[in-house]
Amino acid sequence: MKSVLITGANKGIGLETAKELSKEGLFIYLGSRDLEKGNDIVEELSKNGYENIKAIEIDVTQPNTILSAKKIIEEEQGHLDILINNAGISGIVTQSALETSAENYSEVFDVNVYGVVRVTQSFIELLKKSTEPRIVNVSTSVGSLTLQSDPHWPAYDYGKYVIYASSKAAMNMYTVHLAYELRATAFKINAVCPGYTKTDFTNYKGGEVKDAAKRIIKYALLDHNGPTGKFFSEESNPETGEIAW
Repeated sequence: MKSVLITGANKGIGLETAKELSKEGLFIYLGSRDLEKGNDIVEELSKNGYENIKAIEIDVTQPNTILSAKKIIEEEQGHLDILINNAGISGIVTQSALETSAENYSEVFDVNVYGVVRVTQSFIELLKKSTEPRIVNVSTSVGSLTLQSDPHWPAYDYGKYVIYASSKAAMNMYTVHLAYELRATAFKINAVCPGYTKTDFTNYKGGEVKDAAKRIIKYALLDHNGPTGKFFSEESNPETGEIAW
């Protein structure tokens, strides 16, 4: 049975992804900053027929919780097949390139960039023990420099989130370098935008959470012929899914 760790999985897209992967027969480590809340969610899921889901405490800004989570998974599984770096925050509203402070940037980057680095580096040895290791870094199309700078892009005049977009662009670059360093291995590593989705992140505006989860799962379950080092947003490009950096 394959195992997967999903950070920030106690709600929203992360939770839906956990539910859908459970249906696919994987063992799910449902990452939550608050273990009690995570356990409550798992108990509710169990009552609704979901199996092989375990809450695990992990705060991507706290290295001690990351290492504790790694120890648990190592003892129970011996390896990790899939890592989904889903935990993320948007930062203050509104965000201005002229006025928003560096301290506000630091808070968001600590989760969206440094958190991804901390978790990935901590779990890389367990992932290397898998025959088909996969990493999905949950991104967003607003992290695309190409799209954000295109006056013809439908969202060009939408409210700008300079901190959030900058953090995801930085995470995308980390994805590129990570995939490059592991290009000669069985790893498949991609940045995936789940699309504008109805969660508390968007004040429950946008598409269905099930559709967002399916987009992530598609790249979490790639076979050996699948792409690596790419950026996908099926909402932005329904034909191939791939978008420019």
